[in-house]
Amino acid sequence: MQLPPTELTDLGPDRREALIERDSGVESERETVRDIIAQVQEDRDLALYELSSRFDDVDLDRIEITDRVAGAAAAIDPAVRTAIEEAAANIRTFHEEQVPTDWRANFDGRELGRRFRPLERVGVYAPGGTAAYPSSVLMGVVPAKVAGVEEIAVATPPAEELHPATLAAIEIAGADAVYQIGGAQAIAALAYGTESVDPVQKIVGPGNRFVTAAKAEVQGDVTIDFLAGASELLAIADETADPDAVATDMLAQAEHDPDSSVVTVTTDESIAASVRTAIDEQLQERDRAETIRAALEGSQSAILVADSMTEATEFAEAYAAEHLSIQTVAEEAVLDKIDSAGSVFLGANTPVAAGDYATGTNHVLPTGGQAKLVGGLSVDTFLRATTVQRLDRDALGDLGETVMTLAKTEGLDAHEASVAVRLADE
Repeated sequence: MQLPPTELTDLGPDRREALIERDSGVESERETVRDIIAQVQEDRDLALYELSSRFDDVDLDRIEITDRVAGAAAAIDPAVRTAIEEAAANIRTFHEEQVPTDWRANFDGRELGRRFRPLERVGVYAPGGTAAYPSSVLMGVVPAKVAGVEEIAVATPPAEELHPATLAAIEIAGADAVYQIGGAQAIAALAYGTESVDPVQKIVGPGNRFVTAAKAEVQGDVTIDFLAGASELLAIADETADPDAVATDMLAQAEHDPDSSVVTVTTDESIAASVRTAIDEQLQERDRAETIRAALEGSQSAILVADSMTEATEFAEAYAAEHLSIQTVAEEAVLDKIDSAGSVFLGANTPVAAGDYATGTNHVLPTGGQAKLVGGLSVDTFLRATTVQRLDRDALGDLGETVMTLAKTEGLDAHEASVAVRLADE
């Protein structure tokens, strides 16, 4: 397999751009998605039936299947149910720590504060169909429940028989409505509503390029979390790192998609060579070897050798990874030099897969360098913040001249008058 270790300083501009300028593949699908959205807006349920037949090869008997979720958890393998329940509990506990508290404070007669209220209705997209992604259900639904969202709808691609683990996760997480629709048509239905689907205020969750492109199209009519692309991993390793552990993390993220971006940057040439060897040895044992190989051989993946840890961390900051694994002798010192990452995994005993499933942190994370701008899915995603203020007479008097002067400067005499009338008797 072609994945030779490369000196970071030897990267040409085209190669560096391929690593740093990753995109979600949205633009290439915008026109197709636009037509799908228009069809759903016009034909509503009829469009969902037709598009499910065309794209998913499934003739739906109905779109809403909320009733099929009841009892789903009891019907699956007990070990799988226990794993889903434990993951859900950890996710809930972590996100409960994020719930903000309303507050008021007095600033010399100016009573100011903030209050937080959940959205009323949100949609969670859960990839699926013949595959099972119960973890994505948990990552979307549980934080929304913790935030206090009144109604949470899940959309998941249809199949002749939806995977029992997905249905069980929906029940355990506590979703209120379930629709068997996928792709761009699911996003359109959640955004604009149909006879069977009630529209939502916000749509969250990962999906393929068509789902992401659809989220880009409906953004503005509804809010979204962010435009997520293929999975990413950047591992920073020094001479103390375990090459086998680094290699397993690279393969784990590469098995998601041929477009997955997996990069290791190390300060030790022997570690780079050992990681490369470990990849070859482990690849033969992986069920999704073809997908992994395609991702690793793509221009978006690499094993890089840095001259120093400073050079490695500067590259990591420019890369702004979805998943950042730090396997060095001083993980905290390395972390202190990096501000942009979706989720960080410190030390040899913290595989990225642990966060993907069950540590409690959220695996719906920004990709394509968006970690420079936004964080991952959280309780905040589902909340609105409102500021509150009350002035007593003395506070208004103290502020009056300032407010009236600024209003006059901006040519807004009604603003000025709204203060002056209250202070007239003074």
